[in-house]
Amino acid sequence: MKVVVIGTRGFPDVQGGIEKHCEQLYPVLVSDGVDVTVLTRKPYVDPALTQYLGVKLVPIACPRQKFLEAIVHSFRAVLYAKKLKPDIVHIHAIGPALVAPLARLLGLKVVITHHGPDYERKKWNWIARAVLRAGEAGGCLCANRIITIADNIARSVKAKFGRDAVVIPNGVIVPRLLPPGEALKKFGLEPGKYFLAVGRFVPEKGFHDLVRAYAQMGDMDWKLVIAGDADHPDRYSRSLKSAAGRVAGVVLTGFISGAPLREIYSSAGLFVLPSYHEGLPIVLLEAMSFGLACLASDIPANRAVPLAPARYFPAGDAGVMAGKLSGYKGMPWPAGQGTRDAQIALISDTYNWTRIARETKNVYDQL
Repeated sequence: MKVVVIGTRGFPDVQGGIEKHCEQLYPVLVSDGVDVTVLTRKPYVDPALTQYLGVKLVPIACPRQKFLEAIVHSFRAVLYAKKLKPDIVHIHAIGPALVAPLARLLGLKVVITHHGPDYERKKWNWIARAVLRAGEAGGCLCANRIITIADNIARSVKAKFGRDAVVIPNGVIVPRLLPPGEALKKFGLEPGKYFLAVGRFVPEKGFHDLVRAYAQMGDMDWKLVIAGDADHPDRYSRSLKSAAGRVAGVVLTGFISGAPLREIYSSAGLFVLPSYHEGLPIVLLEAMSFGLACLASDIPANRAVPLAPARYFPAGDAGVMAGKLSGYKGMPWPAGQGTRDAQIALISDTYNWTRIARETKNVYDQL
């Protein structure tokens, strides 16, 4: 079976949830005998890297501009995919799904994965939101099969378009913990004495609220580490960096991956996800796979992850968040949440990439 993938910037070590999803999923499918070619976005990847763990990587040129890159890349990619004569084209996210009708007109069989209603993200203007809604409609109406990463997204697809979707969640690999080392030394961090947040610098991640909450605590014996950066520097990312720079104890690492990020996860005291919008938050699952105690905003996607009820806070409420940060600092396991090992076992079983790949291949087999 030959599958061509569209909709990811690429991998390895490219920032983004869909990028992590594809980086983990497709090598497992290759090991199961699927021939996978991922059409990456040239500005984000090393063009000399032609394969990753058996997955073929083909860079396609596109502008590195947040309003144009996805649609320009997707259009060029679907035309390139036609030349490869795949059995299936798998499109990730509703923006790239705008080309699903074209793919069908070209005679291609199409699977889309709906990772969430991206038009709800604050970074988009009304034109971009309209395009994303059109992509959602085009993808959901024209795809041969639809995958969603969460039940609430599947229900929305059914209500809007009358289509059934297969729910296949994101996954994580339970990591090997790393002892404190060079990364902690570089950023001046003490093991177990910092809050950690990870993600891109976009408004819907809520990092500006987290910085305000941390500033309100008035207790700076713990630092606040935010690991990530903006794909496209803009007014928001510059304002976030400026605000963080005015609060003592806030550490911005920039985008990091691999061993340095694992080291920082391994020694964190508490993980925080203050987002306004998620599909299914890989970053929260990753934190739990490290055995970290977590706090998260009470949006539906985060509520789908098995945290104790008291571990949620209203999205955007810096005051409540500050209270939660103070209250759970140094208190990792509330009553009813079990133990660190139980949490890791739950994540390993529920969000297992081998099972996710098998369920994805079942969708392919139906075509």
